[in-house]
Amino acid sequence: MYRLFATFYPKPIKQGFIQLLLYSNLRMEPNRFLGFIFLFNTLTSLFLGFVFGQIYSAPFWIISILSFLFIEVTFYFWLLVYADKKARFAEEVLPDALLLMSSNLRAGFTTDKALLLAARPEFGPLRDEITQVGKEITAGREVATSLLAITTRIRSQKLARALELIVSGLKSGGKLADLLQETALDFKNQALVDRKIRTSVNMYMIFVFFAVAIGAPLLFGLSSYLVEVLSIIFKSIEVPSTVTTQLSLPLSFKSTAVSPTFVTAFSVLSLTTTSVFGAFVIGLISKGREKDGITLLPLLLLLALGIFFLVRFLARSLLGNLFLF
Repeated sequence: MYRLFATFYPKPIKQGFIQLLLYSNLRMEPNRFLGFIFLFNTLTSLFLGFVFGQIYSAPFWIISILSFLFIEVTFYFWLLVYADKKARFAEEVLPDALLLMSSNLRAGFTTDKALLLAARPEFGPLRDEITQVGKEITAGREVATSLLAITTRIRSQKLARALELIVSGLKSGGKLADLLQETALDFKNQALVDRKIRTSVNMYMIFVFFAVAIGAPLLFGLSSYLVEVLSIIFKSIEVPSTVTTQLSLPLSFKSTAVSPTFVTAFSVLSLTTTSVFGAFVIGLISKGREKDGITLLPLLLLLALGIFFLVRFLARSLLGNLFLF
C-alpha cells in the first residue's frame, strides 16, 4: 500500500529522497518508506489545517498546504543531517583505515584480504563500505570501480577526492600501499589545518550566537513592551480640542496605528528568520557549509523565543503596576 503513495512524488524529488536514504544508510525499502512519509504527512497536514483553521479562522486548504510543505522540508533536512553525520564520521576515521590497509599490503596480503582485514568495528559505517569493496574485489570486480562505488553511498567530497586520487594513481602504475599511506597523511594534515581555522574563528561564532540568541530577543522584548505602554498612555490622554485651537499647538494625541499584537507577531517572525540565517552563518563559519548549522537551529529558536517572552513577562511583572496593566 505504501508503495502506491510513493508514486505521488514527482520523479526528481523522489530520486533525491531515495539518494538521501542511500546516503543516510537507513535500512529501509525506499518506496515503502516514502509512501509512509507521504501518507503520514498528508493526514497530519489535514488535521493541522482543520485545527488551526478553526482557531485562527484561516482557510483550511492554505494551512494544510503550508503544513505539508513544512513537514516535507523538515523530513528532507533530517535525512540531509543524517547523511552528513555519516559522512563526517567516515572522514574522521578514513586516515586510520587507509593506514591500516597500507600496513596490510606491506605485510604481503592481497588487495582484497588487506581491505577485509582493515574493516574494524570502530570504523562504523566505513567498515561496511570497506567490507563490501573487499568482497567485490574477491568476486572479480576491478579495484577502481569498487572504490569509486563508495561515493554513491557516502556523501563526502573529501572521501570522493581521496578515492579519485587513489584510482588515478593506480591507473598510472603507482603502488597502492604508498598511495594509501600518502593519502592518509594528507588527510591528517588537512584535519590539523581545519582545527586551527575553527579555533581562529570561534570569536565570530560567539558573536553571531550572542546577537541571535540573546541580543535580538532582548531588544525585541523591550521594544514590544514599550509599544504596549505607549499605546495605553496615548489612549488615556485626552487633550481638549479648544486648548490646541486657542494656543495653536501642533499637538494631537491619538492611539498608535501599529497595534501591540502586530508588533509581537512581527518580533516572533523576525526572531525566527534571524535564527534560521544565524544558524546557516554559524555553520558556514565553523565547518565551511551552511547546512551544518541546521543542527544548531532548534537551540537558537528555543533561546531566542524563550528570552523574548521571558523579557516581556519580567517587564510586565516589574513595571505592570506602574502603568496599570
